[in-house]
Amino acid sequence: MALEKEAKIWFNGKLVDWDEAKIHVLSHVLHYGSSIFEGIRCYKTEKGPAIFRLKAHLLRMLRSCKIYRIELPYSREEIKQAIIDTIKANNLEECYIRPLVFRGYDSLGVNPYPCPVEMVIATWKWGRYLGEDAIEKGVAVKVSSWNRMAPNTFPFLAKLGGNYINSQLMKMEAISDGYSEAIALDTFGYVSEGGGENIFLVLEGKIYTPPLYASILPGITRDSVITLAKDLGYEVKEELIPREMLYIADEVFFTGTAAEISPINSIDKIKIGGGGRGPITKELQEAFFRITSGKEDKYGWLTFVK
Repeated sequence: MALEKEAKIWFNGKLVDWDEAKIHVLSHVLHYGSSIFEGIRCYKTEKGPAIFRLKAHLLRMLRSCKIYRIELPYSREEIKQAIIDTIKANNLEECYIRPLVFRGYDSLGVNPYPCPVEMVIATWKWGRYLGEDAIEKGVAVKVSSWNRMAPNTFPFLAKLGGNYINSQLMKMEAISDGYSEAIALDTFGYVSEGGGENIFLVLEGKIYTPPLYASILPGITRDSVITLAKDLGYEVKEELIPREMLYIADEVFFTGTAAEISPINSIDKIKIGGGGRGPITKELQEAFFRITSGKEDKYGWLTFVK
């Protein structure tokens, strides 16, 4: 889906014209993948635009920076206000939000320390990541030939731009083979996550999802779904999942800021459940969208853009 150009981008403390948000081609980030980013959604509600779980997203970003020894020159409150200002400047009722921290232009070498830390915040209109029908009908996926990173190689708890080369390989393979998305296994052969999503499965009324040590990103939507499922009375088990458990599951679904809660209708051409959205997935979607629509917010997950 092509980007829909907006008026302004927040760049190092100032709102600049969209087309003027540029960096030098010899910036460190272009050559070594030294960027930290977040994907955040702002939803349209009766009370105006509302950002979903902004506090949690900013905390994860700050933790990612800490892991990669990036000294961020802005506080969490400053970034929060900059996000709100950018949404207002672009006059958006709903949007996708991309804060990006990166190593800029100074010297070119593996050592990142001499390069300045820069930051941008962009907002734009974005629809369903896996397609408009994905929320109801689900998507066909495959188990990728590419595994997730091994422990003590790349920090999988950090949302680093360079880590997503692995996701790109998975996504390109899936598309080339006629699928919408892929599922990666970890280095021990257990289910890890999708190219840009966490994964859940339902079996005999229980909900399963891989634990953090299965090389997964600690997803904000994943955490939200665990909370919602427990409140709805379901047992949620965070444990290692063998590949074949995916095939015998009654329901499987992805979660993520972009994907939201997207059912999987088949894996490796094996139909999952009835081949569409299952009842528990639907129940979780309805609870999730009641919050994002602003109809209820008992967890305090919404930040309104006033």
